[in-house]
Amino acid sequence: MIFHRALQREFTHVAAAVFVALFAVLITVVLIRLLGQAAGGRVPVDAVLALIGFGSLSDLPVVLTLTMFLGVLLSLSRSYRDSEMVVWFASGLPLTAWIWPVLRFALPLTLVITGMTLILSPWANMKSVEYRVRLENRDDTQRVAPGVFRESSGAQRVFFVELEAGEDGKVSNVFVSEERGGKLSVVVASKGSVQTDEEGNRYVVLEQGRRYDGNPGTPEYRVMLFDRYQLRIESNQQSAQPLRIRAEPTAELLKMADKRSFGELSSRISTPLAALILALLAIPLSFVNPRAGRGSNLLLAIPIYLIYSNAVLLCQTWVSQGKLSFTSGLLLPHLAALTLLVVFFYRRFAVMSFWRRRVARVEKPTQQGQGQ
Repeated sequence: MIFHRALQREFTHVAAAVFVALFAVLITVVLIRLLGQAAGGRVPVDAVLALIGFGSLSDLPVVLTLTMFLGVLLSLSRSYRDSEMVVWFASGLPLTAWIWPVLRFALPLTLVITGMTLILSPWANMKSVEYRVRLENRDDTQRVAPGVFRESSGAQRVFFVELEAGEDGKVSNVFVSEERGGKLSVVVASKGSVQTDEEGNRYVVLEQGRRYDGNPGTPEYRVMLFDRYQLRIESNQQSAQPLRIRAEPTAELLKMADKRSFGELSSRISTPLAALILALLAIPLSFVNPRAGRGSNLLLAIPIYLIYSNAVLLCQTWVSQGKLSFTSGLLLPHLAALTLLVVFFYRRFAVMSFWRRRVARVEKPTQQGQGQ
């Protein structure tokens, strides 16, 4: 049918454009956040790309949900502005005729969102946590980056290297500050390298430098010149941190069966349900009055999306805190959205019926006058 084919083609094209724009915004936001952490020394520069990938995969279901909503909304809004909807209505199609084409477009994407929410997003969160733990467990020499003051894992030393290692494997202009027991030690060397002995012990070897030892705020300092200064590196113990609840696999949440797991489960199940309901809600919300402006319907659609998504998060929090049962927290926001969907459809039907009766009353006297 021409009606269905035209809608499917337009939904697909508009949704593709919206997805590209939203995904670019997502990548930009994640990149800015991670670059700020990298500039502050909390995240190594070489880990930014991997963490961007994990963060993007984690937030991808939200992007697809908003893509479906805006794809249907913008497509039907254009039909209203270009008077195509008037032609379809004049052909005898009711507003409910758009439900099936929207479902054909939304159901496959809803299945994709379901898979991402239940499987892909937890996996991405888990890998992000494991990657951060592995970075935190690196020894101090692996944390050093050229041109950046970097604090050690125990917050007792501060390292600075001006130039990275050359062909000989040695860095240039090394600065190390260490504070223990109220005493400050500062070591400055022209060159430095990391060496490993036959037993596997690792050492920092500094060449041609000075060491200053003393108490901060007093003039009592001891200066020591050295040609070669060797310091053993203590390996960090591998610490296994517990996974955040968002990083737990769905199967593990079902086994845990506590308040926090139920709250996270309600959030994961709510995401595809909200995506499908929002796609249907875009049908009545797409009405545009040409006299009110091209984007007047967005003034209502965007707040509804924000309220709906925040209601889902609020119910998830209440389930996690034990204020709501799992069933109530899962169903309440979606039942409210379905009620709003019915109200909007009824309102559009009432407006259309009013105008049809008015047109019929105007046409009837005209026909009678032509008959006389």
